[in-house]
Amino acid sequence: MKKIIVVGSNGLLGQTLINSINKLDYKIFALARGCNRNQNNSNFTYYDVDITDKKSLLNIIDVIKPDYIINAAAVTNVDYCETHQQECDAVNVEAVDTLIEASKKHNIHLVHISTDFVFDGLKGNYKETDATNPLNYYGLSKLKSEQLFEKTSISYTILRTILVFGYVPELKQQNILLWLLDKMQKKVPLTMVNDQLRTPTYVEDLAKACLSAIKTQAKGIYNISGSDLLDMYQLSNLVAKTFNYDEKSISAIPTSQLNQPAIRPKITGFDISKSKKDLNFSPLSFTDALEEIKSKISQHNVDNFC
Repeated sequence: MKKIIVVGSNGLLGQTLINSINKLDYKIFALARGCNRNQNNSNFTYYDVDITDKKSLLNIIDVIKPDYIINAAAVTNVDYCETHQQECDAVNVEAVDTLIEASKKHNIHLVHISTDFVFDGLKGNYKETDATNPLNYYGLSKLKSEQLFEKTSISYTILRTILVFGYVPELKQQNILLWLLDKMQKKVPLTMVNDQLRTPTYVEDLAKACLSAIKTQAKGIYNISGSDLLDMYQLSNLVAKTFNYDEKSISAIPTSQLNQPAIRPKITGFDISKSKKDLNFSPLSFTDALEEIKSKISQHNVDNFC
């Protein structure tokens, strides 16, 4: 039986991956800090590890000797990265370098997650081959992680993705959807920018792309996102409509009215034709994904286990 390590297994993508792989014929190992938050299945081995501790991370990989690693760990809070650059690099760059070192030693195929924020947002609909030019430190850290792969001969897939959203019952960190639902449930008036455009990515689609990258061992960089280009005001209105909240409580504002430490690209979005061809990637529409999530939420009570 082939062995897979999921790094960052407590996050949204990490838990979704564990649950998806659980249905397949792999031996699963999960790596994250703290206690295991995925209480819905037990068909994997969990390790509490700080991935910035190079020695500990290499020792665990030496013991497991996996065939594949999916790196779903990252510091993704854009403003936090801007003001905590050393911590950002420790996870987003240096830990990736350790995974590359281990992958070279054990002939592992490494799947790494990157971001649309490697681009400057001047044109949108980016192809994998378009020139990068990050506007903030988070994007720069992810670009630096991508550049590490240019210096190695390991087998790898880099999946660039955009504004990942979704739901799992035991999630500590919010994503855009869960943040909106929390505010809407509490009837908090929302102001959402109408001049930042993205193609949001449903986490289940991203997980499928990760597994397809393993199955095909596709090499190089691939764009993975939804196909609906939305500004944040449009996105929040669709969420309110789907979950039966008041759309009138949402107001549109320009980015210039926000005082954010990090600059955001105005328009990204991906050309996903390469992923459709090589990875058989076929994302759900944003509204269909919301309906699927609504059904999942109705079946679970959210509990905090740690």
